[in-house]
Amino acid sequence: MDASLLVIIVVITALVFDFTNGFHDTANSMATSIATGALRPRTAVAFSAVLNLVGALLSVEVAKTISGGIVDDARITPAIVFGGLIGAIMWNLVTWYVGLPSSSSHALFGGLIGATWIASGADAVHFAKVVDKVVAPAIAAPLVAGIVAMLATYLTYRLTKRARRSVTDKGFKAGQIASAALMSLAHGTNDAQKTMGIITLTLITAGTLAPGSEPPLWVILSAAIAIALGTYLGGWRITKTLGSGLTTIEAPQGFAAQTSAATVIMASSHLGFALSTTHVASGGIMGSGLGRQRDGVRWGVAGRMAAAWGLTLPAAGLVGALAGKVASLGTVGVVAVAAAGVGMSLVIWLLSRREPVRPEHVVDEIAAQAETHKVAA
Repeated sequence: MDASLLVIIVVITALVFDFTNGFHDTANSMATSIATGALRPRTAVAFSAVLNLVGALLSVEVAKTISGGIVDDARITPAIVFGGLIGAIMWNLVTWYVGLPSSSSHALFGGLIGATWIASGADAVHFAKVVDKVVAPAIAAPLVAGIVAMLATYLTYRLTKRARRSVTDKGFKAGQIASAALMSLAHGTNDAQKTMGIITLTLITAGTLAPGSEPPLWVILSAAIAIALGTYLGGWRITKTLGSGLTTIEAPQGFAAQTSAATVIMASSHLGFALSTTHVASGGIMGSGLGRQRDGVRWGVAGRMAAAWGLTLPAAGLVGALAGKVASLGTVGVVAVAAAGVGMSLVIWLLSRREPVRPEHVVDEIAAQAETHKVAA
């Protein structure tokens, strides 16, 4: 296959991944605002899409981590990157279909590491960098966000317990709009950059850019637009899980969860840490649930989410390894991997149409959970 054509295919595939990242992670920014009624579902996703686009233009630190730190760019080819992207996209679609808020970021890392490892050897993966920039933040960031959200929620309820509920809810819902904006901005600064980094890595492996180069302007803009479009699509299956399945969210805890998660993500983006924004947002929501009451988290749902988190890197890595190995065989391999990816994506989409989840379903489920909580209280 002509080298230029292969690069174009990889760039398009990377933008497809970015699009799936957008709708997979919409819930990170907007689930709590939708759950409390601070924003209507369609308004929330449009608002989030715009701010994701803006956030993607603010920094390239995370992109530089991806393009110059995770794998040895001298040991891989665009075909290997293509295989890694297919692994990440497949995991994103599977977890979206079952409504599990797993990490798009870890799916991307897993796919890329798996494809590089099987095609170029273990020493082509910079495992020390992976631990420093990916694994350690993946463990620490959700814990920090959860603890901060728990303390903030507890103090908020203590300080406002004598105030009229209608007054405090109105104030915190207004605050949630601001915190949702900050969360969407933070998501753009971290997640869109991962696609920028992957495209930049592809251009470096193809010899189009020099090693260590920053993403060109067209890469930054295309990645920003792709994640914004995906965000606007909504990802309602995962929004339903985070908005009502994990805990019953009230306005004060929604504000605390969003603010703590956004602060952690923004700080990490500045340092070049490629966080899982899904893990951080989920940690904030769980912390806020515990801050309101001891049994404020549905641990069965949390357990399924944790299992998906643990499986993401190896599962995406296995698919990426297989796809990368096949794609590295040449034109036939690339075509075979592309056909398999399109076929599996179509099957998942057709299955999702049998039981679609729309904005009104999310609102109804949240209302039902809130009513159950009132009765129990």
